[in-house]
Amino acid sequence: MPNRIVSFLPSATEILYELGVGDQIVGVTHECNYPEQAKTKPRIIHSSFNPDTMTSQEIDNKVVDLMHSGKDIYILDEDILKKANPNLIISQGICEVCSPYTKEVNRAVTILDNKPEVLILDPRNLDDILTNILDVAKKVGKEKEAQNFIDSLKKRITYIQTKPKKSKPKILCVEWLDPLFTAGHWVPQLVEMAGGINGISSTGDQSRRMEIDETIKFEPDIIILMPCGFDVKRTILEYEKLANNPQWKSLGAVQNSKIYAVNANEYFSKPGPRTVTGLEILAKIIHPELFPDLKIPDGSFQKINTKN
Repeated sequence: MPNRIVSFLPSATEILYELGVGDQIVGVTHECNYPEQAKTKPRIIHSSFNPDTMTSQEIDNKVVDLMHSGKDIYILDEDILKKANPNLIISQGICEVCSPYTKEVNRAVTILDNKPEVLILDPRNLDDILTNILDVAKKVGKEKEAQNFIDSLKKRITYIQTKPKKSKPKILCVEWLDPLFTAGHWVPQLVEMAGGINGISSTGDQSRRMEIDETIKFEPDIIILMPCGFDVKRTILEYEKLANNPQWKSLGAVQNSKIYAVNANEYFSKPGPRTVTGLEILAKIIHPELFPDLKIPDGSFQKINTKN
């Protein structure tokens, strides 16, 4: 019997396509936009609000309000789900803000007559992300393909890791701009692999709210802005308010124009195969002299000129 898969996780959707089983996907979330073919799949999950028309602070306020009131961040379309009638649902246990979570999965299983199998992915670091590729492959009978793919990703990782680095600048990765959040989960590990010293958060930690005083105390050499779900253009737009903060302006990295915006939505926020591209982007930012020939996607990062 062929699989009928519903993916509640954009990175799982990406993995399924990489393994060559995109045709088995019968439903996805509104955020499953990669690869291009994923956009043609039925949308079973929608956001309860439109973040595209809101500022970072307004988005944070809305999410906090919904969580405190017990209201839904995500809306499950029961009719489309029943029509999809999956025998496998892939979801996550990382963050209830980033993707549909336990509540949505439980509701989906409850309303389906044929109870599907549920695979929960809960990666905390890059190693877990690679393991998740194999976890998905085992469910769809593509273990050999997965191992070949993982081996190719590991070669790219090893190339970055093993390049001799004479210096290790202090790096601060910011996952939200208003209020300020540190970047946790796999990002600190990526920074260290790319030849930097990660500050304020540790690998596997949840992203958390931080005070600007923590940044001042750490004195980062380079600051990398990667707001969850934002691209470079949106990040630079949202940065304006923070850029005018006197404490922020006092930071050496700001005064030296060592601030970069990256495409977090594509390469950092989602724990899929393109996290390895995120590692390569960090390597280009942190040690450009070591990786002049490393190819990364056009427009995947931009230096912000902070000098007046």
